[in-house]
Formats: sequence, structure tokens, C-alpha cells
Amino acid sequence: MLRSLLIPLCLVVSLAACQRDPATTLTVIETQEVASPEEGGAVSTAPVQPAPAPPQAAPAPVPAAPDWSPLELAADHAWLGCTLDYVDGDGEPLTDLGRESLQSALAPCVAADVVRLRYRGKINSDLVALVERVTRTADALGIDSRVLDIDSAGGQVEDAIRVGDWIGGSHWTIWIREDSVCHSACVFVLGAGDVRVVGGRVGIHRIIRLSSTATTRAQLNAELTAVYGRVREYLERNGVSTVLADLMKSVPNRSLRLLTHDELRQYGLDGVNPAQDDLDRVRLLAKCGDDFMRRRDAYVRAFDDRCRAPGREVAALNTCGLELRGSFGFPDETCPIESPLSEFNALAAAGKDAGDDAADAGADAATGASGSGGDRSLAQDRARTPRPDDGG
Repeated sequence: MLRSLLIPLCLVVSLAACQRDPATTLTVIETQEVASPEEGGAVSTAPVQPAPAPPQAAPAPVPAAPDWSPLELAADHAWLGCTLDYVDGDGEPLTDLGRESLQSALAPCVAADVVRLRYRGKINSDLVALVERVTRTADALGIDSRVLDIDSAGGQVEDAIRVGDWIGGSHWTIWIREDSVCHSACVFVLGAGDVRVVGGRVGIHRIIRLSSTATTRAQLNAELTAVYGRVREYLERNGVSTVLADLMKSVPNRSLRLLTHDELRQYGLDGVNPAQDDLDRVRLLAKCGDDFMRRRDAYVRAFDDRCRAPGREVAALNTCGLELRGSFGFPDETCPIESPLSEFNALAAAGKDAGDDAADAGADAATGASGSGGDRSLAQDRARTPRPDDGG
């Protein structure tokens, strides 16, 4: 069959060649002699350095010893809560970052298996220490669900990358709720989360080198090229489009480019982190099997097609998702916790009407197939599509 298709195709090509217009003329390329290449032209005389040898792979970094030296945060910057909403406030104020103090503050969160760290302020070394110490304490207490509920206008790029490296290896969800912003260097923190839930505004602009000693644009550009190189590497390993770095360079640092919801999705700053999703798929495939993965992917597509809609209330969204689960064999007997909307498994086991209880349970949902926007709970922010308005 393949041969019968190829032979007519060869004939068509041959016939087309035979029917070429004999009057067709070829384009003549004009050249001109020069007396001496040195008189004008493009002459290069600078010495050429040999290409450097490819760098050797760096050895794996040795984990730094935990730093539990005394550290106090300024008041009104950090709070700890054990729920995924702020109906009752942001949680207990956190100022003492000592080991015993943090263990005492996180102990009530063990039963719920969730800690929400609310932070409002600049991206700086204090935030690096805060995230590191809360992560270490949550690890020690066995608290797996971690949410960084952040409101920041930016700060130090290098500190943002250090925070992001801790977040990227410790299973944090990043939440920008509707009454919060994430601007400038905060965007690097946002990009590192396993899941990014955006209800507030996200803005970007050029990186500024306040510590620069440059006196010419060439010198400053050389410094910024090195900085943006580190930024691109960081974005790439966290599943964020490196185009974002180029877009940042086009916005003067005295201005702010507010990203729309579509741009957040396009640049990989909203929803599930694609780099983490790849890693999770490997783990789920090994634990739950290929059939589970096929059903899970089909469920997510069906959820997006049938359930998600702009402005849809969280109760209706969760009810729709729960009604779909049975059609795809969820919750899975072997992997119930890894099944979509697994936070509702307890309701189903108790024989409750999931549709009636979806709004209450949804406020405490840490994971699931959902989107962004919101009011007082992480689940609501994940269920509603934010408005790409032009607010300040």
C-alpha cells in the first residue's frame, strides 16, 4: 500500500519538472572586484581567545547545618494559622523564631495536618529564615500541608531566590489572596510553589542594582546580564517561562506591569507547577499505576470542560467535581489520598450529602482540580477565575 502511494507521488514530481517553462531565467548574482580588502570593508584584527573548555559539573551541595540562633521578627509581619481560611483572622502573631517557640506555635496544627504562614512585608533575609525554620519545624512535627499566604511589594532578588529554593523542595502552596499583592521580587517566590493560587494582583518590572558601582551603561549591563542569567536559570528549574525575565527588562523600574490572569497562566505562575507536576507524575505512576494516571488525566479534562466557569461559586464547583468522580472510578481503592478532591473522602465515607457540605468542606480543601480568585479561603481562591482588571 505504501509503495502504491509513493509511486504516483514520484510521477507528479517528475511531471512537474518536465513541464517547467523553458523561458524561466535564473537570478544572476552580481559581484565586483575590490583593489584591496584593507581599503574599507569589514576587517577584524582583534586577537581571538580560544573557546573555554566546558565547565565541570558542580558537586552536589552539602546541606547547611540548621541555624537556630536567636532571631526576632518585627511585629505585624508574620502569623501562623492551622486552617486554610482567615475567617477567624490570620492566626497567632509570630515574632520569636527560636526552635522551642516555633514548635509550640506549630503544635496545634498537627491534628489538622496543615499550617498557613501569613507574611506581609518585604522579601529579605528575615523571610528566608522564617520559611526555612517553619519548614524544618513542620518536617519534625509531620505537618505535610503548608501554605505561604503572602502579601509583598517586593524586595531583594537574591533573598527571593533563596526563599524559592526552600519552597521548591518542601511542598508549599503559595497563595496571593484578593486583598494582597505580589510585586517585583515576590514573583520569584510565587513561581517556586508546588501550587500557585492567585486572587490578588501580580506585578513585574526591571531589576535595579542599588549596590552597583557601574559608571557606564556597558558596565551596568554586564552586571544585569549576570543577574538575569541567574534569574532565568531559577525560573527554568521552577517551571516558569524564561520569557518572563525578558518581559521584566522591558518595564522601567519606576513602573509596574500588572499581569492578567491569561498572562499568569501563560508564564506558568498560576495553578500547578509544571516542574513539580512532572515529578509527581513519576511518583504517582510508580505508586498508583498507569490506569490511575489515565483516569486522573481524563477526570481533570472533564472537570475543566464541565465544571469550571468564571464566577462559579465554590459549592457548585465542588458538587460538580464530586459528581464526576464516580464516573472515573474515584476515590481509587489503592490510592484514595491521591485521588481528585480527596479532601471529601471522609464525607463520602460518613454517608453525608457532599453537595450540601461542599461549601464548608471546600474552605478547608488543600488540594484539588481548581483555578484561582477568592475571598476568605484558599479553596474559594482556587475555584474562582480572577478579573484581569486594571486596578493599581
